[in-house]
Amino acid sequence: MLFLTESTGDLDEARSIIARHFYTNFVDTLSGRRGWRARFGIAPAGSVTLGDLSFGTDIRMQFGELGAYHVDVPLTGAMTWRQGNGPSHTATTSKAAVFQPVGGTTLERWSGDCRLLAIKIDKQALENHLAALLDAPVPGPVQLRPTLDLSGAAGASWLNLLRLVAAESARSGGLLHHPVLGARLREDLITGLLLAADHPYREALHRPRPVLAAPRSVRRVVEVMRAEPSRPYTVVELARIAGVSPRSLQLSFRRYLDMPPLSYLRELRLGVAHEQLVQADPSQTTVADIAYQAGFPHPSRFAAAYRHRYGVYPSETLRS
Repeated sequence: MLFLTESTGDLDEARSIIARHFYTNFVDTLSGRRGWRARFGIAPAGSVTLGDLSFGTDIRMQFGELGAYHVDVPLTGAMTWRQGNGPSHTATTSKAAVFQPVGGTTLERWSGDCRLLAIKIDKQALENHLAALLDAPVPGPVQLRPTLDLSGAAGASWLNLLRLVAAESARSGGLLHHPVLGARLREDLITGLLLAADHPYREALHRPRPVLAAPRSVRRVVEVMRAEPSRPYTVVELARIAGVSPRSLQLSFRRYLDMPPLSYLRELRLGVAHEQLVQADPSQTTVADIAYQAGFPHPSRFAAAYRHRYGVYPSETLRS
């Protein structure tokens, strides 16, 4: 995930930055304040784009249809908005704005003291993810309620996750930049939103009815993982490969292999790392390098898992 920081006091440049990373727009100032400066921290990562955005002056912003699901979470200040023919809503530090892919969108007043976290989610990615969680087709768009309560348990938990991912995206060399962990966290953001926001499928998500995957589906996933053990898989991706829901895949792996799919993947990666440590020249590589290449983002956890399986630390194997 690449984190971009940009700052400008020019409206045309601000429009261009928002259009480049989010949506085509029109912006105008409401307060006539001079000396304002917009600040944007943006982390685009495939189907999910995160933004830490502020304008420093009251503005009005208009868009056409967004074509994506989008949530704005004020960290300070407030923002009044509407979409399509719907009524106006006000987003605050305790109530997020939730936008649909369809319907013209207007931010009627983004206050000068409003700094917000924005998350843009690809329309197909969210709908496919929901279908995988439900193990059933989902005709889009999903009608998300236009506001999300951030003071309740589910909303507060999702906000904590969003804050974590946003902070880590700005940290050079942070774990979020690892292909495995980063993909999982972005996936978790979508899952958390679907669990926290109101929509017609929310009750079904909280009461799933999984069925066991046939053994051939489990074998298919195992073959894929064995072919590319270091690839940054997620449970949702593996479930798509198996052709079942994530919950069904989890149950089937526990039944037939006595462990969850990602635990099985970890064991495969430990085996790969062990072979590399045995063959490696300690003057040319390090344990951390091998751990990272095998798909382990945290060297100390890798060392603990390796010692648990092989009875020695990986550094001992490398030096032997």
